Amino acid sequence: MFCAVVCVCVATSSINSLTEKQISGCLSVFELLLAGMNGGGPKKLVDLLEDPLPGVGTYEDFNTIDWVREKSKDRDRHREITNKSRQSTVALLRSLSDAFSGWLLMLLVGLMAGALAGGIDIAAHWLTDLKGGVCLIGFWFNHEHCCWTSNETTFQERDRCPQWQSWAELIVGNSEGAFAYIVNYLMYIFWALLFAFLAVILVRAFAPYACGSGIPEIKTILSGFIIRGYLGKWTLITKTITLVLAVSSGLSLGKEGPLVHVACCCANILCHLFTKYRKNEAKRREVLSAAAAVGVSVAFGAPIGGVLFSLEEVSYYFPLKTLWRSFFAALVAAFTLRSINPFGNSRLVLFYVEFHAPWHLIELAPFILLGIFGGLWGALFIRANIAWCRRRKTTRLGHYPVIEVLVVAALTALIAYPNSYTRMSGSELISELFNDCSLLDSSQLCGYKQVSNSLADRPAGEGLYTALWQLALALIFKMLITVITFGMKVPSGLFIPSMAVGAIAGRLLGVGMEQLAYYNHDWLIFRGWCSPGADCITPGLYAMVGAAACLGGVTRMTVSLVVIMFELTGGLEYIVPLMAATMTSKWVADAFGREGIYEAHIRLNGYPFLEAKEEFEHSSLAVDVMRPRRGDPALAVLTQDSMTVEEVEVTTHYSGFPVVVSQESQRLVGFVLRRDLLISIDNARKRQDGVVSTSQVVFTEHAPTQPPEAPPPLRLRGIMDLSPFTVTDHTPMDITVDIFRKLGLRQCLVTHNGRLLGIITKKDILKHMAQIANRDPDSILFN
Repeated sequence: MFCAVVCVCVATSSINSLTEKQISGCLSVFELLLAGMNGGGPKKLVDLLEDPLPGVGTYEDFNTIDWVREKSKDRDRHREITNKSRQSTVALLRSLSDAFSGWLLMLLVGLMAGALAGGIDIAAHWLTDLKGGVCLIGFWFNHEHCCWTSNETTFQERDRCPQWQSWAELIVGNSEGAFAYIVNYLMYIFWALLFAFLAVILVRAFAPYACGSGIPEIKTILSGFIIRGYLGKWTLITKTITLVLAVSSGLSLGKEGPLVHVACCCANILCHLFTKYRKNEAKRREVLSAAAAVGVSVAFGAPIGGVLFSLEEVSYYFPLKTLWRSFFAALVAAFTLRSINPFGNSRLVLFYVEFHAPWHLIELAPFILLGIFGGLWGALFIRANIAWCRRRKTTRLGHYPVIEVLVVAALTALIAYPNSYTRMSGSELISELFNDCSLLDSSQLCGYKQVSNSLADRPAGEGLYTALWQLALALIFKMLITVITFGMKVPSGLFIPSMAVGAIAGRLLGVGMEQLAYYNHDWLIFRGWCSPGADCITPGLYAMVGAAACLGGVTRMTVSLVVIMFELTGGLEYIVPLMAATMTSKWVADAFGREGIYEAHIRLNGYPFLEAKEEFEHSSLAVDVMRPRRGDPALAVLTQDSMTVEEVEVTTHYSGFPVVVSQESQRLVGFVLRRDLLISIDNARKRQDGVVSTSQVVFTEHAPTQPPEAPPPLRLRGIMDLSPFTVTDHTPMDITVDIFRKLGLRQCLVTHNGRLLGIITKKDILKHMAQIANRDPDSILFN
């Protein structure tokens, strides 16, 4: 019999490569068989957890990862590879390959995200123009490309050429008159409704997770939360297609926020090619942090701003190694996007500006005024949008997402078409508002009276007055429609709509300042630096500062926003106005509430996210927050060697259990997760005879002595965390909250003189903080 057992063992591996574990396992099987034949002796179960089991160490959906365990696993893996690399050349090459795999993964993420972003930009531009007409020489050309090669365009009408025909020209053969206007109007609404309908239907049918911005969920995932499928292949495919459709429909949304989600989907899918990242949730989150930087890099052509955005706004854990890799990935993505050249201007930046006049110190006052406006708008928008989204979640409105999207799309198209500034796409509008008027500029915003052949400040003409009241109407429309658009069941970003609101307000203030300076050169504030005939005020600069102020008020970004803005526009010398407006908008918005729009949506959805910006100021202790509370049933625990399989299985309706010496002593031994426990018991029943409901579950190194007729014990020490984090019952909660934030804990045990008292989970802390802030603690849905 011994020979047979040894033969079976050797069959699985060559005799030279048998490890001590395998030999020990074979001898254990022999002992078990021998004891069975003799009808007595020690019955011992093979320790099935000497080698990792499939599923052990993984997490259930809507659960939080154990950062400490994941980092420990990676350290052990890295130590083993390093030790082996000294033994042979092949092992050394494997070690080098393992070290290089992170950079290779970053390269692939940058290439994939850059290519997808370029395709999205080109497709969105084409479909947006399709609402106005079609190119006769090739329907796949957008308006700009169609008229590029035409010799019949004029300087005054650069956007008109015979090759491009409006729908009225195609259908009724005429582009002028009331009937032609109505035909174009109806076709605009038809295409808008069609694109919106396709977007919401595809999201609903194939990937419900593809809706929204994605940044609140990305922040939560990076903090350690598991949302299975949120970064999957179906979500990526659906979001890429529906993002193009949603942007092209004319809804008040942008593609920049969702591109962060797209880049993170790319990273998550590519992680499965590398074992190091596939099997370790903490390592994967380092890659996702870099992918968030890639998303902003391809959205705005701002690689440095993307890295800072990931560091400041999205990431939960951002070591120095991730900073370098984020920078590399953002660089690759920006280079890929530049190679595709989706904007057709051979530039990476979206809104290139070239202002002729420098700004003056006195102008800091209106820039700060724009910051105040941005902060007020940000606070108002967050409150209004959260109130609308809560209404959507709690009323019948949320049961009809398709109808909601179609109604909002129809309303948007109906109101937007008559006003040329709301009819154009968000990025086109911002580009128009940032524009500095030249002498030959045909835009309505440059409708000044010509008094000299210079770029000096000029009096406003009829064209400019018309543009100003149209912009004022566009401002009101954008502010209202963005509130109800953000959060619908289509991909929707907030960067461009927020920037559009700020750019309109900034341009209006800039033109006002320009006219004030023109007619009042002798005023004290203008005297000395703004003489008659000089080019003093640049309205486009005010639009740029206003855009940064409003985006800062909504998102509460500061450093990364300023860097994104100067990378986005190429306006490096305007950093001080941007800094002044951004900080002012943050201070003003923080006066009404410290949460940005993404944190507000995290709280609305009940995700377990411990916000680093939120300070814990209450004087409560760990014993006040832990469970069980007074009057609650005793804490469910497992004993180290006195419970049967049946007793353990009956207990498993919590996510994890402290292991104690005995029910009487309650002295802490370790902590075990329910998922690992159930997988191990199920696996033992399949792989080993003799495991029954009355088998003893043992968490010690050596099984206690049992009667000869007892079934073999089930040894589960291998799945137990022998060093669970503990605090005493008198630990202040502000320290406990800091421990949870900085170590990424999912639970912490509370002891008194070494005796187990209770447990604190992340959900308990969030509920406690909600109670202190007079919010509903039951709004925290997950753990």
